[in-house]
Amino acid sequence: MSGINRVKPRGVIVGVVAIVLATVVFIVPFVFIFLTAAKGQTEASLLQFSWPTEWLLLDNVREVLETRDGILVRSFVNSAVLTVVSVAIMVVLAAMVGYVLQRRQSRWNPLVNMLVLAGLIIPPAVVPTIWVLQGLGIFKTLPGLIAVHIAFGLSFCILLFKAFVATIPRELDEAALIDGAGPLRLFFSVVFPLLRSVIVTVIVVQSVTVFNDFTYALYFLPGEENSTVQLTLYNFQSQGLNQWSLLFTDVLLITVPPLIMYIFFNRQIVAGMTSGAVKG
Repeated sequence: MSGINRVKPRGVIVGVVAIVLATVVFIVPFVFIFLTAAKGQTEASLLQFSWPTEWLLLDNVREVLETRDGILVRSFVNSAVLTVVSVAIMVVLAAMVGYVLQRRQSRWNPLVNMLVLAGLIIPPAVVPTIWVLQGLGIFKTLPGLIAVHIAFGLSFCILLFKAFVATIPRELDEAALIDGAGPLRLFFSVVFPLLRSVIVTVIVVQSVTVFNDFTYALYFLPGEENSTVQLTLYNFQSQGLNQWSLLFTDVLLITVPPLIMYIFFNRQIVAGMTSGAVKG
């Protein structure tokens, strides 16, 4: 009993420290963004963690939405299309590849597994990727950026699905085959519905990643007509003047959708990430 009593206070201390660190790392920056977005231009340029003397958040939001004929609204539409299409294709492809790699053993499996891991280890090469997109005629287009996100995000998704498929009994596959189900019907009618937790995890994680992406959009989708939400930050920055209040208002508007998604699905994310950790 004395040993247990010594462990409990230590666990409480560790938990308190973790909560404090999480508050400092995540909540404090968000509060700073919110307060700066609510200030006037002169006060916001001081970049101080202080209460606004006059709340101008709604005025700043209105001005941001009207900037350059509503480019932020168009960018939200582009980012929504980019995110939905990219994540949907990633979910279906990764689930199918993960299922095949886990269920069917062949001489090609080691090679495929090596390529999947290479997709995680090898950093993206910008110039060769641009050359490939130009050769396909999809450079500076939304389908081209969708293909880039699918290619760069597929490896992580495959590993998650493969780990989860290992927890599904093979007897379900055999029973479906005995009942006359073909490969596609077996996968989409029997296996795919059982992947719900990891599907939610992939959707949330990859949606936040694609929606918040700045680098890929900057390199592979230049031009105002297909601008994404992250590229609208340039609207309030220049060489000699930064409109800090509008810049932070833009950041606040961009941050809200992924934050809401994470708040509602955080339990499913944890369940999906840990579902394949223990087998049997």
